[in-house]
Amino acid sequence: MVLQNVCFANVSFLYINGSNNNDEKMRNWYVKGVQKLHPVLKKKFEKNKEIKTVFLDKPQYKINDEPVIFFWGDKSQKDLQFVQSKLDISKALSPTIAYKVRSMLAAYLHDAIWVQKQHHMLPIIDDLNEKVIKESQKGNKTVLFGYSAGTFITYEYMFNKLRYINLENLFNTINVSENVREFVKQNPLENTCISALSKAELGVVSQSGHLVFRNVDSELKQSYLNLKNVTETACAPEDSLSGVVNFASPLVLFYSDLADSDYELNYYNKLMTKYIIENGLFFITINYREDPLGFPSSKNLTIDEIEKLTDVDIINPKGFIYDNSSVWSKRSFIFAHTSYWSSKRTFSNAVVKAFSNGYKLQYDKDFQQKVLKNKKYEL
Repeated sequence: MVLQNVCFANVSFLYINGSNNNDEKMRNWYVKGVQKLHPVLKKKFEKNKEIKTVFLDKPQYKINDEPVIFFWGDKSQKDLQFVQSKLDISKALSPTIAYKVRSMLAAYLHDAIWVQKQHHMLPIIDDLNEKVIKESQKGNKTVLFGYSAGTFITYEYMFNKLRYINLENLFNTINVSENVREFVKQNPLENTCISALSKAELGVVSQSGHLVFRNVDSELKQSYLNLKNVTETACAPEDSLSGVVNFASPLVLFYSDLADSDYELNYYNKLMTKYIIENGLFFITINYREDPLGFPSSKNLTIDEIEKLTDVDIINPKGFIYDNSSVWSKRSFIFAHTSYWSSKRTFSNAVVKAFSNGYKLQYDKDFQQKVLKNKKYEL
């Protein structure tokens, strides 16, 4: 069994920056890091056995030589300057060590908090989608590499832009009239995404984590009919995304509400997980052991275990989700979070190993039995 959606075109690796990349100096540091990492990562991908099985089974396939860089750090600069002006005031009032710690926390945490706010995040993922659309128009599929707070963007991108919303099922579960449900049934549309629901003015995600819909039947019907066109511009193109690699990831620290069973958006996260696996995507997390901001995203589960945990049926699986947060960087914990670029061979080896093990955990029965027997998922 292979991941079908990555076999028929070139693939672009698209890199997304993290926190504390606001000024020109940090932007240059990030860009240089990507340019040093990309050739090594590309070479490791092309040599790996499982990736060859999945990616390289067509002669016209190749990973593009040039990385695609998506930079959002400058968008938070104005707000960060305001914070820094307040820090300057505290400098005269605080002990030097306290001021330096406060300044360091502001540098690393400000962007992570800033980008989570919906009115900041949504324009960013719209811009990212434009990048993915342009790559798709060139005949390229895309793999997203999210670094640090960039992992928030990869998650939000998948959550908002992947077409995992079946509209008939959606309207059978939300609080609308039977008249509207019958209208949807009589006017079927292809799957859509969360972003399209909002841009068609059908429904929005509230700050409390609920999908809120219009309650006037005539408005709902018109917005529903608008979805066909809106989906094409608001959602990721079908089969445009091959997978996601998150690294140095503090995602679960900032999105811990996803563990709350009463959080309505968890229902849609389950649908997103089903979509990832059924549509042949991969979702990999890599963290260095020494990285104090690298948090495991999940246990490594077989598809049967995922089905039991989420109570969702996964049909004809082709993709996988895998976490390897046990990679030794051989760096001090002080420098580990920013060392993924300088330790490019260690990181690249970790990515392809996670791909290999994640793939085999689901589709290599001998490997799966070995892992289950040993109860050990990071091999």
